[in-house]
Amino acid sequence: MHPNPSFRKTETQISLDFVRKRAFGSLVISADPVPLISHIPFLLAEDGSSALLHLVRSNPITRLKEPSPAKILVTGADAYISPDWYGEDDHVPTWNYVSVHLTGVLEPLPPEDLPDVLAAQSDDYETRLLPKPVWKMDKLSDEVQARFLRMILPYRFRVENIDSTWKLGQNKDETVRRAAADQVETGFGSELAELAALMAAPPQTT
Repeated sequence: MHPNPSFRKTETQISLDFVRKRAFGSLVISADPVPLISHIPFLLAEDGSSALLHLVRSNPITRLKEPSPAKILVTGADAYISPDWYGEDDHVPTWNYVSVHLTGVLEPLPPEDLPDVLAAQSDDYETRLLPKPVWKMDKLSDEVQARFLRMILPYRFRVENIDSTWKLGQNKDETVRRAAADQVETGFGSELAELAALMAAPPQTT
């Protein structure tokens, strides 16, 4: 998280809505000699208290049989910001971005919970594609489905803390922030149109 508190005041519910919409992040667990990191889709509970996910059995994280402290890092739009875009002197280059960290505990679920976990995840993701018909596991043959289910394990991530950085120029006055927002799409980064919109109208802060 960015150390400047001015970038860490976004309402928690806004950050949770962002995480739920993204539904993809990096699961990080301490290990020796380096942390274990896995890029995962997940399904955040309506109240933000937990998330369902699955891991392939060959993932080193699955060797941890007990609940383990962990983080899920979710990143969003980002871009380089040129000081020339502010329309006035005495600014420096920077990088604007959105990131939310969920801190909590990763706990293995019973293997028999796997079909329900997968159904919940795929139903949520597929519903976003309506009016396309929702894909269901029963479209797989019994043989393929059985082989697939043998390869993965279900997990729940219990959320204990939520930290977010919405570095969108909140430490600039509105005039220069909007001037930079107007130029973002001419630069480089990720999801430039979304970042430009966020910079122009930052989320509510506490």
